[in-house]
This record gives sequence, C-alpha cells and structure tokens, in this order.
Amino acid sequence: MARELQSIVKMSRREGYALHPKAHKALVKRTSPPGQQAANARPTKPSQYALQLREKQKVKRLYGLLERQFSKLMREASRQQGQSGEVLLQMLERRADNTVYRAGFAPSRRAARQLVSHGHFLLNDTRVDIPSIQVKPGDVLRFRDHSLKSDYFKNLDDVSAAPSTIPAWLKVNRKKGEVEVKSIPTRDDAELDINEQLIVEYYSR
Repeated sequence: MARELQSIVKMSRREGYALHPKAHKALVKRTSPPGQQAANARPTKPSQYALQLREKQKVKRLYGLLERQFSKLMREASRQQGQSGEVLLQMLERRADNTVYRAGFAPSRRAARQLVSHGHFLLNDTRVDIPSIQVKPGDVLRFRDHSLKSDYFKNLDDVSAAPSTIPAWLKVNRKKGEVEVKSIPTRDDAELDINEQLIVEYYSR
C-alpha cells in the first residue's frame, strides 16, 4: 500500500502547519521551511498559484494521501452536488482512518491509518483493512474482539487521550472501542484554517 514516507516534521515545516501533534514543538523552534537556502531567503509575496499549491499540499499531507489519491477524490467531489471544496473535506473526514482518529482511538491520522490497515477494526461487523473506505450514517466501526485484548487497547488512555469534544457526527463508546456514524460531517467539523477554495482553484486550472 502506497504511503508518504517523508518525515512528518519536515513536511510540517515546509507547509508552516502542524500536520501531526508532535510537530507543534518543532514549528515553535524552527518556523522556516527545511533547508539552509529557505532559512536565509528573503520573504517574498507568494503568487496565487503558490498559495493554491501549498494549500493543496497541506491538506493532502494532513490527511495522509498521495497525489493520485487526492486528485481522484477531488474529481469525485466535483461530480457531487454542493460546493466541491466542502464536499472534498466531507469525504476526507469520512475516511475510515480519519474516523478512528476523530473518535480518539489513535493519537494521529498516521497511527489510525496503521490500525485500520492492520485489520484491527470491523465495519458493520465485517473486517476492514482499507483506510480510505468511506463511512456513512448508520455505520459502526469497532475494534475486533482480538484487538480489544491487546495491550494497545488496554492502555488506550495512555496512548491516545479522548478528544475534549467528540465531533457531533460521531457517537463514541470508548469502553467498548466503537464509534457510530450519526450523520454526514459538516464543513465546521474539518479544520477551520483550511481554505478549500484554493484547492478547487488549483485543480480548475
């Protein structure tokens, strides 16, 4: 399965955005993009294309997708009713790995992706190992019985603290290790500092 192997901290510095919880401290210490030339470069006003590209790269890396996966999702979003940018974010939020992350069962999307791809979850009582699968209202994701007995789940509170606010589109039973999808996520359920219109403009060139 193809995945992004570059350092998440280095990618976070390149985008100027914490793509992973552990990247926050690194961005405080070093705010410039990686590389000596970038650190010494004079600040310049980015072009509209540069803004579009960086926003696309930021969101793509935030959700852990490769370019081919992301562009395919954008095409699918543009074919659906509604504003393409908002539909794109809804589809990203509805990925199985993101659902596991939003439910607080993993400390990051990368960790959630690994849990799903290793087959630790059931989707509607059927084993699932595809992180990109789209969940829909009424679906239930839960740890497999075998996985509930693992050290990971027994120490879940140490590994991943429950979010202070569970998104309204999810209903989480942390003791049972399950999450029910109650509704389609709204735009406000994704990160607010994403400018999805720039992504739409990038792919509309």
